[in-house]
Formats: sequence, C-alpha cells, structure tokens
Amino acid sequence: MSRTNDKPLKDAIEQMLQVYKLRRKFDETSLIVAWPEMMGKAIANRTKDIFIRDRKLFIRLESAVIKNDLMMMRSNIIEKMNQRAGSSIIDEIIFL
Repeated sequence: MSRTNDKPLKDAIEQMLQVYKLRRKFDETSLIVAWPEMMGKAIANRTKDIFIRDRKLFIRLESAVIKNDLMMMRSNIIEKMNQRAGSSIIDEIIFL
C-alpha cells in the first residue's frame, strides 16, 4: 500500500532545505569541508582558518609563500568552488 505523499529521501531533504532556507548554508559548509580535497594536502595543512561570510571566502594561512600563490590563483579558486557547489556561492576571497 502506497501513500499519496510518499517521496524519496533525497527529494524530502531538498524540499526541507528550500522550505527552511538552509540551501546556501548547506552549500557553504560543504565547500569548507571540501577545501582539503580541492586544494590538496599541502595547502590544507597550512590553512589555519577558513569560513564564508556574505559571499566572501576568508582564509587564514601559515605560509606567506602559499598565500601569495593563492592570491594569484584567486579567480580560478572562486570558479572551481562555485562549480563544485553548482551555483554562485563565493564572489570574493580575502586572505587574513
């Protein structure tokens, strides 16, 4: 016996994220968690802090050399992260 409002778990979670307006926060959190995978172990190990606020990605690094390299790759990083999220989550990167 099937109910009329039965739906797959994936659809129910998607609907919940939309109803409670949690989609953006969910995408931001998934990008932060994916940072080591996307940037590599060497960069991830030297990243002290990373967070997203007001569509800006804030990154605190231990190494000035890596910070300089990432500053030059800023637009590529933004594009790569937005592509992974499937929407425009990050507009700017700020290095602390």
